[in-house]
Amino acid sequence: MKYQYLIIGFLPLLTACGSGAAEAPSNEATFTVSNTLDTPRKDALLMLDAATLQTKFSELDLTKVKFTSGESAIPFQVNDDNRDGVVETYALLLDFAASEEKTVQLVELAEGEKMPTFPKRTQAEISHKINGHWEGREYIDGEFQNVDHLNVPPEHTDHSWFIRYEGPGWESDLVGYRFYLDWRNATDIFGKKTPKMVLQDVGLDGFDSYHEPSDWGMDVLKVGSSLGIGALGTWQEDKALRVETTDSLSCTIVENGVVESKILTNYFGWQVGDAKTDVTSELSIHAGSRLTRHDLTLSNELANLCTGIVKHPEGKVIQGNHGGWAYLATWGAQSLAEDHLGMAVVYQITDAQQTTEDEHSHVVVLTPKDLHLTYYFMAAWEQEPNAMKTEEAFVKYLDGVVKELSSPLDVSL
Repeated sequence: MKYQYLIIGFLPLLTACGSGAAEAPSNEATFTVSNTLDTPRKDALLMLDAATLQTKFSELDLTKVKFTSGESAIPFQVNDDNRDGVVETYALLLDFAASEEKTVQLVELAEGEKMPTFPKRTQAEISHKINGHWEGREYIDGEFQNVDHLNVPPEHTDHSWFIRYEGPGWESDLVGYRFYLDWRNATDIFGKKTPKMVLQDVGLDGFDSYHEPSDWGMDVLKVGSSLGIGALGTWQEDKALRVETTDSLSCTIVENGVVESKILTNYFGWQVGDAKTDVTSELSIHAGSRLTRHDLTLSNELANLCTGIVKHPEGKVIQGNHGGWAYLATWGAQSLAEDHLGMAVVYQITDAQQTTEDEHSHVVVLTPKDLHLTYYFMAAWEQEPNAMKTEEAFVKYLDGVVKELSSPLDVSL
């Protein structure tokens, strides 16, 4: 499958045994990773838990390592998600032939050897104005500055001109996304005509010129009052309620990496009827993938959460499943460029209560378990390089996604 999103939690390592097992050099450790499918996988993401690695390979200095397979370097990044100076995970990017098993070497760098570098294939950012001033709900003058963290000021609302393209953005080499960091809290799509990172150049004029075609691409989705693509909500009184009324918001760029990028948003005091809950939202994307993974944590129980896709007259609804995963998707001439756009949300079948719709969105209603929920969403635009241009190609891609999610990589030492 050319495009995929596959997160693998680090599995307990099995100790190699038997008289034929060759010992690795003292400055490296070896483990195997297997593709459990009879189809190739490209740009598969493998997440390794740093604490587990340190326990297993205590003789290695894991602050200075690289990963290889044979003579080939494996692209990876080191993640310190909570910024406490301690590495939490290593994110590796691997390609597999059908049913292939790879031997991976974890190698401590030699004296004076530098950490390897890799092309940047993901990005996450948030940018707001400084050196201006508020006049009511609008921010006047000033210039944009990228920041790692933002506590959203109480004056901020839609069209305040304070946050560049109105919220945080994230992208891979295939597609970009943003969501409105205000009462709308809906997710939008940046269609890309290039694999280069582009978001740093979007919206610098302070307005919404990104709705017009440019060399890099354009905003391709009209969100309106809908869930856009994959936005969070809850199903209340036969309609999707977005995260509209909150006490406060904050947003952090957790990772802005070559392999993976991640955004953490805290919604404090989300009002849902007579109830309130805090929501922690973590959005992540990895190189070679068009899927965003959305991990959610609640402070208080809700009967359901929901997500979905904006309704469009030209958007044909498509559903499918494999193993433990299913998708709700649309395909048709539904982009702002009036050409083909495919959109999907991908969810675990055991989480689903129902698929339904309201005036604005096609909706899947889900059950958070132990205050947690994970789902994915994605988009594919006709003007991308090597684009999917037909419904048949889009469905084939989606069937591959749920097949891969249902058959994770196998890791052992």
